[in-house]
Amino acid sequence: MQTEESIASVLARGRKELTKAEKIETIRHHFREIMLALGLDLEDDSLKDTPARVAKMFVNEVFSGLDPANEPAVTLFENNFRYNEIVLERDIPLYSYCEHHFVPIIGKVHVAYVSQGKVIGLSKLNRITHYFAKRPQVQERLTIQIAEYLKKVMGIADVAVIIKAEHLCVASRGVNHTGCATVTSSYHGQFLTEPRSRELHALLAV
Repeated sequence: MQTEESIASVLARGRKELTKAEKIETIRHHFREIMLALGLDLEDDSLKDTPARVAKMFVNEVFSGLDPANEPAVTLFENNFRYNEIVLERDIPLYSYCEHHFVPIIGKVHVAYVSQGKVIGLSKLNRITHYFAKRPQVQERLTIQIAEYLKKVMGIADVAVIIKAEHLCVASRGVNHTGCATVTSSYHGQFLTEPRSRELHALLAV
């Protein structure tokens, strides 16, 4: 385990330079201090390994989108059928964390596009969503990030992203209201026109 001096040395090098192991150890150390400050018994069998579990979870899972190495490899295919209607991947599961309180954002993401010569592997839409969700987020930024990334990798303008999510910073703290949903959207290209927008909403209602 790292000493206080070695942890300070690691942090002095800068966050971007830390190895995955160093990130885990640094988070483990500080989360242990948080638990002690709360008065928890770190000798308890149920709690003694919690700092390490949380550190590994943060780095390897819930904030894995902070690591550029986890950016999804995007596969594009020729649109041999010349399909020029909406392609919609709906109800993509969303699990992210609010950057204001580090509590979950849970919901669904709908991603739509109109091909301009290429189509994308459908699972890549899920992976793109997953990549940007796995970092401290605000829903508005997440919505825009998914849309802009898809526009970039596909080289198209006709993209729409809609997110409907529940924020546990509203449900589990503060006002403690459950059942509230936040809806955000990012429309581009043809989706800014009334016919395409109406068509997209009709597909979402199916």
